[in-house]
Amino acid sequence: MMKATGIVRRIDELGRVVIPKEIRRTMHIHEGDPLEIFTDAGGGVILKKYYPLGMFGGSAETYAEALQKMLGHTVVITDKEQVLACVGALKKELAEKPLHKELYELLSERQTLTLHAREQKMLPVVREDGIPYTAQLIVPILSSGEMVGAVLLLSKEPGVRFGETEEKVCTTVADCIGRQIEL
Repeated sequence: MMKATGIVRRIDELGRVVIPKEIRRTMHIHEGDPLEIFTDAGGGVILKKYYPLGMFGGSAETYAEALQKMLGHTVVITDKEQVLACVGALKKELAEKPLHKELYELLSERQTLTLHAREQKMLPVVREDGIPYTAQLIVPILSSGEMVGAVLLLSKEPGVRFGETEEKVCTTVADCIGRQIEL
């Protein structure tokens, strides 16, 4: 359903239209973000944020299931905005929820991070996240040099520590996903 904003903009001589700052802020559209263009039967033009991982569809779930079976912990695959796939004990709390701002900011730095509750503060994964994580492994998915999402390995079981093996496996999956969706 489309919602009227009351804002009118003219197309310039090069065919460009400026998307107002208020709308960009509300919709989390940033300079350089790709937009997909649609037309509807009523003659409307619709701009929508383009998420390369969105096309990835059921493959994200397949990767998450394989990782969970191999590593035995909750696996989450995200795009820039939300959880696309979640397999494991925390599925009910995380599936299809929007990412927490702190996680998004960390992913923007394109760094892999391993956290353990006894040594570091755990990051909230989704908005309104109250899960008492004990271990987190966060690996950004990069495509054409851009951060497009993440692979997360999560636990709330006491004494769990993620190490080099888990990091290598999750990094390999993130690399495979990133290569499959090259822009």
